[in-house]
Amino acid sequence: MRQTLHRLGRNAAPVLLLSVAVAAQAADAPPRDEFFWLGEINKATAVINTDQGLLDKAMAPRLAAGLQKVLDAGNAAGAKRPNTVITFEPLLIKAAGEDITLLHAGRSSQDMHATFRAAMLRDKLLALSTQLNQTAGTLVELASQHVDTIVPNYTNGVAAQPNSYGHYLLGHAAGLQRDAERIREAYARIDRSPMGTTVLNGTGWPLDRQRMADYLGFGALVENAYDASQIAAMDQPVEVASIVTAIALHAGNFVEDVLTQYAQPRPWILLEEGGGNTYVSSAMPQKRNPGLLNNTRSEASTALTLAMGPVLQTHNITPGMPDPKDVTQNAAMVDAAIAVLKRWDRVLKALVINRDRALEELNSDWTASQELADVLMRDHGLPFRVGHHFASEVVTHAREHGIRPPDFPYAEARRIYGEAVKGTKYQADLPMDEAAFRAALDPRAIVAARATAGGPQAAEMARMLELARKRLAADAGWASARRDHIDDALARLDRDFARLLPP
Repeated sequence: MRQTLHRLGRNAAPVLLLSVAVAAQAADAPPRDEFFWLGEINKATAVINTDQGLLDKAMAPRLAAGLQKVLDAGNAAGAKRPNTVITFEPLLIKAAGEDITLLHAGRSSQDMHATFRAAMLRDKLLALSTQLNQTAGTLVELASQHVDTIVPNYTNGVAAQPNSYGHYLLGHAAGLQRDAERIREAYARIDRSPMGTTVLNGTGWPLDRQRMADYLGFGALVENAYDASQIAAMDQPVEVASIVTAIALHAGNFVEDVLTQYAQPRPWILLEEGGGNTYVSSAMPQKRNPGLLNNTRSEASTALTLAMGPVLQTHNITPGMPDPKDVTQNAAMVDAAIAVLKRWDRVLKALVINRDRALEELNSDWTASQELADVLMRDHGLPFRVGHHFASEVVTHAREHGIRPPDFPYAEARRIYGEAVKGTKYQADLPMDEAAFRAALDPRAIVAARATAGGPQAAEMARMLELARKRLAADAGWASARRDHIDDALARLDRDFARLLPP
């Protein structure tokens, strides 16, 4: 028999356009690091306080010019970019004199640092959302190609039932969809401005917190001033860590499922050789080690390790301590999850599935035996446990005599059934004719005949694929809208700040 190998994952997910656009935009702009956000906070303060009369309008152009000088210097190639209030402010004083500290009315490093941490974590979540969307999109498109590819599925590490490979992939895509929901929900809680809360209980200055939030692109305010830098600022990295954990676990589960095939002498699913996917053993020429799978699993473990950091650092400390708030560590945690998703995407595009070998494995064992009990109950009214006992006896006899499901003698099935129901009230002759018996053991027929919502049958697969694509498009639209909202807010701030600058 000619072996048929089918290559998986050649179609690119439509959300790639979004990630390309984001990368192009990022290449033209200064990094949105601590220095950037300290600059934006100071620009917004200058505009708002001047309009409110908290800052002398006659003084505003000189102070704005000093601030702009600091920002221009920091944006120069190779320049230092201070990342704290206490290292940023001396540059302001040097550029514009002590008067520029009038901008510090009602502010503290507490609320300013809490603000840039939230803004930066918000950006990281959007980057994570985009990569998650791309990887999930690859899963969904592969699923659409493999609606009719019938493979074994496993429970407790043992082949359990036949299934559509496309249905299996949609199951993994559903897990990533929940991760996407977690990102959106966490984003809504992180997308709240702490600015104007100062330290613990606010300030006597009548600061316009809402306008500040609008200029910085936040969707809402952190309402309670104590919560802003003492509780919420510690919650945020812990919540993001839970998302990173879920993504790493999902990736690891998928990878381990594929890796089990490499222990078989004749796997039905492998990585395409070469291209960094596999490598030849240095000692054993027959081995093709799955390097890409191993690296993906290792990166998932790294992401999990980093995700434990904020949890442990927040444990048993008083509110507001800096332990879990480190920007670099929290960024590295999210970047690790992005790296895992990128590797997983590569894995999906490198998979090679042997349809014939998958079907051979299904027909070499009794993964279809439950269907015998189901058909006897559904079509002939036999209690499930009675039918289950009959099917179990069929499997026992088959394994003792080395009989494959397609070759099992119908006459032997009738004999075993008669013995299984002997002494009961149920009819002694097997109520299934030979055609029905064979169909109940055919993996393809079993999958096609599934009738429950969410099953692998063609109609349900078409429905779920359409829904999955709609969700992916909605997720991509959500991330794009959030980026646009932030970009529009910052552009509006730039325009209003420019009016303060001397002509």
